[in-house]
Amino acid sequence: MSSSTFRSLKGYNYRVWAGGAAVSNVGTWMQRTAQDWIVLTQLTRHNATAVGIVMALQFGPQLLLLPLTGWAADHLDRRKLLMVTQATMGALALGLGLLTLTGLVQLWHVYVFALLLGCVAAFDAPARQTFVSELVTEIDLQNAVALNSTSFNAARMIGPAVAGTLIAAVGTGWVFVINAASYVAVIGAMKMLRVHELYLRQRAVRTRGSFLEGFRYVWRRPDLKVVLFMLFLIGTFGLNFPIFISTMSVTVFHAGAHQYGLLSSIMAIGSVVGALLAARRDKPRMGVLLVGASVFGLGCALAALMPGYWLFGMALIVVGVAAQTFTTTVNSWVQLSTEPAMRGRVLAILLAIVLGCTPLGAPLVGWVADTFGARWAMGVAALSGLAAAIVGLRYLSTHHRSSQVVTSRAKPGP
Repeated sequence: MSSSTFRSLKGYNYRVWAGGAAVSNVGTWMQRTAQDWIVLTQLTRHNATAVGIVMALQFGPQLLLLPLTGWAADHLDRRKLLMVTQATMGALALGLGLLTLTGLVQLWHVYVFALLLGCVAAFDAPARQTFVSELVTEIDLQNAVALNSTSFNAARMIGPAVAGTLIAAVGTGWVFVINAASYVAVIGAMKMLRVHELYLRQRAVRTRGSFLEGFRYVWRRPDLKVVLFMLFLIGTFGLNFPIFISTMSVTVFHAGAHQYGLLSSIMAIGSVVGALLAARRDKPRMGVLLVGASVFGLGCALAALMPGYWLFGMALIVVGVAAQTFTTTVNSWVQLSTEPAMRGRVLAILLAIVLGCTPLGAPLVGWVADTFGARWAMGVAALSGLAAAIVGLRYLSTHHRSSQVVTSRAKPGP
């Protein structure tokens, strides 16, 4: 197997997919930045709880619709499903953009659009994650997952900075409209794929109770239970960066839209580095998860104590590397160790944890920021990382050293 960091790009289908996704990812991060900014500074008076509610509405459907989303990813044609979800999300972005440009937008409008977008994204995310396994061979799956994270976080580096500049120049409405247009790139890429070259995996058999089988599968796997519980801790209380960065930027450093967008881009530098490092690894290891969780906790604590804007930004780079190392390793662990017929349902559980549990953590973190200050909210994130590390250490202390390396239980594709 080639050790090249970018080996998955040698395949035509993955290369086309990655190109379309890169464009759309930039638009997605532009919209997220603009959405947080309009809620925090235009529709409320620096109300972090309102930002938390938007996050809860946008990510809550991942948890509530779990019985349907995992089933859809395992049983439906993923390529066609993704074309429908991408087109729908583009239409929603356009609708919010038009409301903003006409000056009619109100806070409840943002709440409604966040909920609708969350419902569609709940079907899109597990299908998109599992579709990667149809674009590359089984042996390159870890690399493809890491390159997807690299693309997502490179967009996270570019999107917020561009959004901050556009917000200052022409307002938030045009940012939403540009994001709507970016979905055309993904839909175009899906149409350009060579369908006959896809690595079609074993599909799940449609039976009653097949959704619950995903939970039974995870329950029988001690390693998956521990990894997903670690993800629950960090995903619920630690991955609330829209709240952390916006409140630190506005209430602590008194920065404007451009400076706020720049902080998100600075953090994404670390995320890109973390994803590229993950792309070079052949197999996910528990030791890497422990380091990622520990450094995440310490990095958030360091960021909370930083006295100035630029020092805070430097601390965010450390947080970005650690967060991406942790989340990419979890994703690869689940993908590589789960049977192909179960991947959609198990990945839906993973996504429900990392995104669907945000409704539990985001309002709490927003309340902490409003009540005690933004620095204390980052302290909550620091505790989540350290708690996850303790869980991982306890698992290692009760299992043989050989369990640190996950072995692929999936059969190679054709």
